Amino acid sequence: MIEKHLLSDSLIIHCLNADYGIEVAVLTFLPLGADVNASVYKAQTCDQTSYFVKLKRGHQHDIGVAIVELLHDAGIKQTIPPIKTVLGQSIQPIEDCTLIVYPFIEGCDGFNRHLTDNQWLKLGEALRQVHEIEVPPFIQNRVRQEAYSPKWREAVRALYIQSETSGDKIALKLLKFMQENRRAICRLVDRAEQLGQKVQDHSHKLVLCHSDIHGGNVLIDRNEGIYIVDWDEPIMAPKERDLMFIGGGVANVWNKLHEEKLFYKGYGGTEVNPTILAYYRHERIVEDIAVYGSSLLLTTSGGEDRQEMYKQFISMFEPDGVVDIAFKTDEYQAI
Repeated sequence: MIEKHLLSDSLIIHCLNADYGIEVAVLTFLPLGADVNASVYKAQTCDQTSYFVKLKRGHQHDIGVAIVELLHDAGIKQTIPPIKTVLGQSIQPIEDCTLIVYPFIEGCDGFNRHLTDNQWLKLGEALRQVHEIEVPPFIQNRVRQEAYSPKWREAVRALYIQSETSGDKIALKLLKFMQENRRAICRLVDRAEQLGQKVQDHSHKLVLCHSDIHGGNVLIDRNEGIYIVDWDEPIMAPKERDLMFIGGGVANVWNKLHEEKLFYKGYGGTEVNPTILAYYRHERIVEDIAVYGSSLLLTTSGGEDRQEMYKQFISMFEPDGVVDIAFKTDEYQAI
């Protein structure tokens, strides 16, 4: 992964000591996440207490922190609230960045470990609580609302009319792959547009959604507890914005029928709108195509990550992968 050091280790250690009272013995950079404006670390004290440290560029108040605190205060145990500074603040400005500190949870994510039956039930229960929470106006006014924007569809269409690429081997391989799969990609883009318009023609209840609750954002600790992490992009949207990940097959996991049944047993009785579900499953793939495609075709940045990004791109089109699942969802809703 690309090392995204926003500040020096010595400055971060000083901030943890002065503003949190945490005397750091070892600070270790963690090569996690794709956000170039954020970096994360494991801070360990002499008594072996560990902390998860997140550094973000900018001083804007982190809406994700406010959401996590709201959920935790409401009794949703599958969240990890930040540790306060000595002055009782949830975030700490440091030069041109913001520092946020959490307890360090030893474990792995849902991409690397299958959830047990009980964990699927717990995930369903937790997400139902999230969707039913009353979001106070001062938070809701700062959370983005679903607009069914054509941004990503337009970006993918633009990729096909680009006359130049970055020119390296990965870019050329991806260009060839996209040409070979142009029919499927155009179907995704066009159908996302049609479904989005169809959804907009009717009003739907908007609830608080995580927006990216795939296996990589569900942390499993050593005691079998689970936590929903990475609340950086919350959104007020139809509940299907989150539910599309259950059975959606991101990273070729969470695509088993028995898993869905366990999740919805925990979630409780609800009517899932198949048109909205199909829209989100199409639109999510279109966004990934736009993001990965732009990164690989139009730039040479990324270093060794470029090969991994290419693998993730083509994996979407594997049999029973996210593309197949999106098309099957659409066929189901059309019946």
